[in-house]
Amino acid sequence: MKILYATSECFPYAKAGGLGDVAGALPVALAERGHDVRVVMPRYATTKKFDATPLAGSLGIPFGPMTAWARILRANLGEDRGVQAPVYFIEHDRLYDRGGIYNDSHGDFGDNLERFAMLSRGAIELCRYLGFEPDVIHVHDWPTCLLPVYLDTVEAWTPIARAATVLTIHNMGYQGWFPRADFPKSGMPWDSGAVSSLEMHGQLNLLKAGIMHSTMVSTVSPRYAAEIQTKDGGEGLDGLLRARGNDVVGVLNGIDESTWNPEVDRHIAANYSAHDLGGKAECKAALQRELGLEQNPHVPLLGVVSRLVGQKGIDVVADALGRLLELGTQIVILGSGDSHLESQFQALSHQSRSFRAWIGMNEGLAHRIEAGSDLFLMPSRYEPCGLNQMYSQRYGTLPVVRAVGGLDDTVENGETGFKFDDLTADALVATVAWAVEIYRHDPHRFHSMRVRSMQKQMGWSTAAKQYDALYRLAIRRRRG
Repeated sequence: MKILYATSECFPYAKAGGLGDVAGALPVALAERGHDVRVVMPRYATTKKFDATPLAGSLGIPFGPMTAWARILRANLGEDRGVQAPVYFIEHDRLYDRGGIYNDSHGDFGDNLERFAMLSRGAIELCRYLGFEPDVIHVHDWPTCLLPVYLDTVEAWTPIARAATVLTIHNMGYQGWFPRADFPKSGMPWDSGAVSSLEMHGQLNLLKAGIMHSTMVSTVSPRYAAEIQTKDGGEGLDGLLRARGNDVVGVLNGIDESTWNPEVDRHIAANYSAHDLGGKAECKAALQRELGLEQNPHVPLLGVVSRLVGQKGIDVVADALGRLLELGTQIVILGSGDSHLESQFQALSHQSRSFRAWIGMNEGLAHRIEAGSDLFLMPSRYEPCGLNQMYSQRYGTLPVVRAVGGLDDTVENGETGFKFDDLTADALVATVAWAVEIYRHDPHRFHSMRVRSMQKQMGWSTAAKQYDALYRLAIRRRRG
C-alpha cells in the first residue's frame, strides 16, 4: 500500500506528546512490512538542526484566492532501521519558524488555524509534486483534520480524493476550536459546503470535522475507543462518535523497544533481562544513592514520571503521600506542571528522608526511575493509551494504575501490575498496600509478575499489523 502520514509532530524532529512518538515509530514499522510510507510535517525552528535535503523548486499551495509558496526538504525516518520511510518538511518561515509547535509562553499561537490548514493542504499538493497517489492518508488529531475535509469538498473531483482517510484521536481533550469568523483562514470559500462540518456551538471545531469526513476513526487503545463514545469521555463529541460506531476502533500503541530496553539501556547502572534480574537490584541501589535515599534493598521503592497535571491524577498522589510513606515505602517523583504541586513536592523532599522530587524533565533519570523502582504509580483521570506503564513492565517495575483507557488494556490485575477503579487517595493507598504486601510476604509471586511483565510483546510490530488491516478496510469502504 501507498500511505501518507500527515502530522504536526514526529519524533525525533518535533514532539510535544504521545502523538510524536506514534508518528515517529509507526511509519517505520509499516515500512518494515513492505509498504510505501511517506510522512509530511512542518519544518519548525527546532527541526532545522536535523539534516535534510532540499528538493528542487518550490511547492505552490493554493490557499483561497492566493497561492502560498513553500520549500520542501527530505530526510529518512527509517535510516537507523535500514528501511525507507521518507519524511518531507514543509518550510514556510512565517508560519513555522518558531520554537514551539502549538504555543509559547504567552499561550496558543493566534494563527494556528492558518498554520495547520497550510499543513493539510500542503500535504495534498506534495503528493502531486511527488507523483505519489496514496491509497490511504493517515491524519492525527485536530491539526490535520482539515485534510479529509478538503478531499470531500475542494478536492472532491481530483484523483487524490480516491484515497481513504484514517483519523487517529490521541486525546479528545484537544479539539482545535477557532472563531467562526476565521473560516476563510481554512483556505476554503464560504460556499464550499464545509462550514456545517466545522461548526459547533457557534465556533469552528476541527476535530468534529475530521470525525465527520474521515473514512475510519481510530484511537490509541480499545478501552479509550469505548470511553470516547460516552458522555463522560466524549468531550461533547460522543454523539457523533456513537453515530459512527462501526467506523471507530481502538489500536493499542506500541513502545520503542530499542530505546526502552533494560538489556542495553545506557542510562542505567546495570543491564538485566527477564532471564537474569540481578542487575535490577543494582539499579535500585544506584537510584537510592543518586537521590540521597537510604540504600535498603528491602524497602519498596515507588516511582512516578509524569506531567504534574490533573489529567494524570498527581493531585491524588499528593493527597495519598503521607499514608503511602507510612506503608514503609520510598517514593521518587520526576516531572513538572502545576506550580502548587511542584512546591508541595519540593517542600516534602526537604522534610522527608523517604521522598524525593525532581522538578523538570531528565531523560536519563526517567530511565533510572523505571529501572530502579519496584512499583510505578499512574492514577490517571483518563489515559488514552499511556506509555510509562509499558516502559515499567519492560523494566520489571510493576505499574499501579487506575483502570481507564490504555492502562486498563495493558495491565492485567495481579498478573502484570495492579489496578483500581475509584479516583481517590483511599483506592490508591489500598492498592499500593496490596502490592507492598505481595512484595514483602510473597516474593516468589512478585518475581513471577515481574518476569511475566517483561516478557510481554509491546513493540510496534503488533500495532502495525492491526493498522495494516484497518487501512485495507478503509480502502474498501472508501471505494465501495
